[in-house]
Amino acid sequence: MKTRQLGNTDMHITPIGFGTWAIGGGNWQFGWGPQDDEESIAAIKRALNLGINWIDTAPAYGLGHAEEIVARALKGRSEKPYIFTKCSLVWNEGDYEVTNNLKAQSLRHEVEQSLRRLEVDVIDLYQIHWPVPDADIEEGWSTLAELQKEGKVRYIGVSNFDVSQMRRCMAIAPISSLQPPYSLIDREVEKEILPFCHEHNIGVIVYSPMQSGLLTGTMTRERIAKLPESDWRKHDEEFQEPRLSRNLELVEKLRELASLYQRTPAEAAIAWVLANPYVTGAIVGARNPAQVDTIIGAAEFRLSELDLSEIEKFFKTHAMV
Repeated sequence: MKTRQLGNTDMHITPIGFGTWAIGGGNWQFGWGPQDDEESIAAIKRALNLGINWIDTAPAYGLGHAEEIVARALKGRSEKPYIFTKCSLVWNEGDYEVTNNLKAQSLRHEVEQSLRRLEVDVIDLYQIHWPVPDADIEEGWSTLAELQKEGKVRYIGVSNFDVSQMRRCMAIAPISSLQPPYSLIDREVEKEILPFCHEHNIGVIVYSPMQSGLLTGTMTRERIAKLPESDWRKHDEEFQEPRLSRNLELVEKLRELASLYQRTPAEAAIAWVLANPYVTGAIVGARNPAQVDTIIGAAEFRLSELDLSEIEKFFKTHAMV
């Protein structure tokens, strides 16, 4: 599998990485419902065996659980992938809700906990999960720069930051990467954020390229209706009318295009994201090995100019506010 250099780092990552949001389980406010840990471990191993060389996780995913699952999946493995994790979302024991904290003392505690859960001596990429509180961005970023100098993390990045917030960070220390949401349904970053990152050699690893499973081709009205209350998607506007009908029509368009190449709608959705030259890689989640098999082809799949044009035509006739 071909690789791409991530921003100003010496890391060359595969076009898709394994995302662990869903495998954290449902025991927090943005969980995806019940999840079998053995299936999660098998999915990670399948992805790595097929060539993926990086995993993106976060303490908040399952309140530490996703990081622990990553450690279990990598135990005894001689060739380890790059491990990316995050900070700034914290919780109290027994409390399923997370809060934001960018204070130095909190971030230093977080990195030690992540190192412990992941069972590693250094984290390859450490990212501020959310720029909240905004007033504490400088303190948070300065702390990450110190952790990098101390050797606890190799590179530092940000997630969900806008251009003005990235500029404030850059005045303190270079940013290696940005992690924003980006999909056919969520294209806000195209206006300013992606061009800014390209101009300043900031790597871009996008999350939710399949819009949290909505663009996989397996999500139906019936399945959405049966999502457990512990799955945050049940209440997301993209999974509800009036947007749901448009989104499901988009899936059928992707299915039509993907079938020409014996690919899945999910692979087409990811390939569309990767067609943007300003995107370094896409974070793709899977909850079992079978799901990995339906998305792995996106790493090499390329949509034609005609395909991309057809997709743009779809949005011109299916515009939504």
